[in-house]
Amino acid sequence: MNSWIPCPANISRGRGFTLIEMVVVITITGIIAASLSIFLKPAITAYFDTARRARMTDMADTALRRMGREVRQAVPNSLRMPGSNCFEFIPSIAGGRYRLAADTLWDGANPANPSRPVDGSGSAVTAFDVLSPLSTTPAAGDWVVIDSQNTADVYAGTNRQSLSSATTALPSATLGASRITLSSSFSFPAGYTGGRFVVVPNTQQAVFYVCSGADGTLDSQGHGKGSLYRVVGSFATSAASCPATTGAALLASRVKSCSFVYDPNQGATQQSGFLWMQVQLTESNETVTLSYGAHVDNVP
Repeated sequence: MNSWIPCPANISRGRGFTLIEMVVVITITGIIAASLSIFLKPAITAYFDTARRARMTDMADTALRRMGREVRQAVPNSLRMPGSNCFEFIPSIAGGRYRLAADTLWDGANPANPSRPVDGSGSAVTAFDVLSPLSTTPAAGDWVVIDSQNTADVYAGTNRQSLSSATTALPSATLGASRITLSSSFSFPAGYTGGRFVVVPNTQQAVFYVCSGADGTLDSQGHGKGSLYRVVGSFATSAASCPATTGAALLASRVKSCSFVYDPNQGATQQSGFLWMQVQLTESNETVTLSYGAHVDNVP
């Protein structure tokens, strides 16, 4: 027999929030959020400002250090300034000392395979012995530069010639560390007794650093409007203006201004130039200014 149990009429159900309780919670949450924004906003703003300054400083520092390093390794007396916002030089990848006189002892015993000097007489040579080790082995088509006394010399080609090979397989170790063979017979300038040469890569015959679009003003977002580029060029007798930057390597963006000043005869000995470089980067109306100086060895 089934028994029936009546359901109580006053079973309690889950109680919800009242409107007053919700208003109190919203008010308290608003007070907490306002308090947090007051105390946290300056810290968050300072964090992003610090990160932005660090980013701009790193970009400018990296660019200036690279320019300074390449300038110090440039061919002597090759730096020139076609404009106030750019400068040009001829880079080098290797160099050393070559034989200035024949090895008479070796040549007497081996007349068919003599030593190869550049004696400074202006005589044409097809190869020469290198006495010091080469830091980088030149490739066919690279250029040998000897006695760069004036800026116009190396650009005009009076003291450079392309090479066809560089080999360490000399007839005897007493002749030197390697031998460079030129692409054709060439007469280097007469009278030079320094015995030094440099090698210029054929893929980068000349290098420009160009500050393009940096006129000292900012765009609508408070950013610098210019950019700093590294432009690879070729030998040119004269550089009348800064080259176009289409397809060039970008070193720094949001550049507000650049300043390049070069003195080819810095110091009492007149043998060392000095390049002063200054770059200003601006982002969100905040500017970072870095300056860098590089000594330029103009001794051929």
